Amino acid sequence: MRKMRDSGIDWIGTIPQDWQLSKIGSLYTQRNEKVSDKDYQPLSVTMQGILPQLATAAKTDDGDNRKLVRVGDFAINSRSDRRGSCGISPLDGSVSLINIILTPRTAMHPGYYNWLFHTTLFADEFYKWGHGIVADLWTTRWQEMKSITVPVPEYAEQERIAAFLDAECAEIDAVLEKTRASIEEYKKLKQAVITQAVTKGIRGDRPMKNSGIEWIGEIPAEWGVVPHKRIMHKVKEICERYNGEDIISLTVNGVVKRDLTAGGKMPTSFDGYQYVEPNDLLLCLFDIDVTPRCVGVVRDYGVTSPAYSRFVMHDGYYNAYYDYLLRMIDDNKVFVHLSKNLRSSLTESDFGAIKTCAPPLAEQKCIAAFLDVRCDEIDALIAKKQQYLTEIENYKKSLIYEYVTGKKEVV
Repeated sequence: MRKMRDSGIDWIGTIPQDWQLSKIGSLYTQRNEKVSDKDYQPLSVTMQGILPQLATAAKTDDGDNRKLVRVGDFAINSRSDRRGSCGISPLDGSVSLINIILTPRTAMHPGYYNWLFHTTLFADEFYKWGHGIVADLWTTRWQEMKSITVPVPEYAEQERIAAFLDAECAEIDAVLEKTRASIEEYKKLKQAVITQAVTKGIRGDRPMKNSGIEWIGEIPAEWGVVPHKRIMHKVKEICERYNGEDIISLTVNGVVKRDLTAGGKMPTSFDGYQYVEPNDLLLCLFDIDVTPRCVGVVRDYGVTSPAYSRFVMHDGYYNAYYDYLLRMIDDNKVFVHLSKNLRSSLTESDFGAIKTCAPPLAEQKCIAAFLDVRCDEIDALIAKKQQYLTEIENYKKSLIYEYVTGKKEVV
């Protein structure tokens, strides 16, 4: 065990006895040279490091007003809403003015400092020194950043730590990538199970017919085809005055109660808010291409945003089945395809005219019950994979932090 000492810096904690501490301003000097992206290739400062800017990346018209970056420079986004976006540049190029560009004053191993600056605790320390009116626009400038203290091992140890973390994290990243791919496969399986059940039923081989609907294809011969306006109708009961009712929101996980105790924001105004009841279908027909989920079944009484449309099912139609069916249509981007304006929105009249399949009521209930069980099984598998993913990601963060601060030694 090597001898350790207290660094006196909260985010660093203990460090080896022979390590030094230094302020960033003593290790780096700011490079603040303005250049054009016509002369220097545009680069992006991302959480994965400094990369060539994608052709699809959002750009400004001010391409002549960028900052120069040289190979070996450290670049970090000064905004807190880009937390963790930084890296040692492997390229010469130009980046947005929002980034701080630093060039080393002395011999420093870029790999070691790349790992150090990517730790969560350094990101927290960096933004702690910042300023701003609201959290999302919090900014740290060079004047503050240069006063941040970092550990400084001998160059040879910086080199050993960087090589070790390069190898170890490459193996961890391979596991993470495999796990993420497995999660995506389970999600695709879930979508395929839903699509098969809501459009073909769950009874096995049976006579089929053409539905006449492109995104549904063949359906069982005894099923009907009807427009949405035959299945459900819109109801709007305006909340005249908010009296502490649950706030109901449509999310990627369906319809949920907004948890105000866990960071959920209270609406600034309740103008146009409407009441909802259990078993209503809640739909979002506006900005469909950017909405994470367009449909869900309401489980609780409450009030919801005027951005959503509340629908009540007609007799003979089961809301849980149509929740699955509409989710399938949503996931396949059918609503976006059918929208007739630049904002990818549907009028209620357009939505009502869209035809869909209509199984007998008893079969609707059987399909919904089958999917409840099957989707819960797949969701449980996804949850296990996501938990494993989180554990591995946390292990990687801990591993990096412990080695770059010397709490563990490369031997």
